[in-house]
Amino acid sequence: MRYPQFLTDGGRLGFIAPSFGCNIEPYKSAFDNAKRKFVDMGYSTIDGPNAYAGDGIGISSTPQQCADEINLFFKNDMSDVVFSCGGGELMCEDLPFVDFEAIKASKPKWFMGYSDNTNLTFLLNTLCDTASVYGPCAPTFGMEQWHQAIEDAFDLIRGNKTEFSSYGKWERESLKTEENPLAPYNVTEESVRRLYIGNKKVDSLTMSGRLLGGCLDCLNNLVGTKFDKVAKFNEKYGNDGILWFLESCDLNMMDLRRTVWHLENAGWFDKCSGFIIGRPLHYDEEFMGLDRFTAVLEIIKHHNVPIMFDADLGHLPPAIPIVSGAKASLKAEGNEYRISYEIKNAPNL
Repeated sequence: MRYPQFLTDGGRLGFIAPSFGCNIEPYKSAFDNAKRKFVDMGYSTIDGPNAYAGDGIGISSTPQQCADEINLFFKNDMSDVVFSCGGGELMCEDLPFVDFEAIKASKPKWFMGYSDNTNLTFLLNTLCDTASVYGPCAPTFGMEQWHQAIEDAFDLIRGNKTEFSSYGKWERESLKTEENPLAPYNVTEESVRRLYIGNKKVDSLTMSGRLLGGCLDCLNNLVGTKFDKVAKFNEKYGNDGILWFLESCDLNMMDLRRTVWHLENAGWFDKCSGFIIGRPLHYDEEFMGLDRFTAVLEIIKHHNVPIMFDADLGHLPPAIPIVSGAKASLKAEGNEYRISYEIKNAPNL
């Protein structure tokens, strides 16, 4: 696994929009404020041509132009790290135009984003053997004041921190609006985890392995396509155990069940050593007896590995930044947990 160089003092931050761009509020003002913050911290910034674009369908521009922007930033020294400008809906359509072979042959760069950006964070791991960060998109750094999760994400990209603790509360209802674009996280709900080993509920657990995963809405689309190289990834890294981190956005409980079944029967979980399941956006929804626990547990319990539900991951923030592709260790006790990443060969560690 290739680990990029971490961001150094005075470094260059690049911003691309392979999914939605920052063309409307509250994202535009939040993105502008994030860049002001970075400049005040001594960094320089560079926008990709689609950063403020909004003429695409489910993405910032045409799939070709979105892919051109990805290729431009990863094949050249325009920036030291790359942030996504936002999530969206149809980033998968960029993929046929992305030059993954050239990216694999180029100097690796950290890329940070989540949700629809799974299409890049995941494929950087499985196609380019390059670690990535499943973490907040650029406008989130524009909030006043930064939540600890945002501090953690920036500390990670700078190489200042590789061990993280769970957060005590989470946000059910956001206060961010067009009129209030810089609102911080509205954390009002107590974090409660549910821990299992196989189908046995436990009070504590440990798990370790090589992280892989993202948003299930996106992962499901990749199964069986020419971009699906999970079998080769499992063959190469299976001895580490694959620690799957999974969350969902638009999926109802039946969708969630079908998606996990699809990945299971495609062989993606054959080398699993544990599962970190984030809070789904459809958090309290039940459908014909299925809830967020049974929708997943009944499919994966036979692996008899540690499973943690309602992790700080996904579309109901805050979220611990995940170094996708890296080896990790996690220890959970009740509602609290810690996760640490092994990033031994990053050039400036």
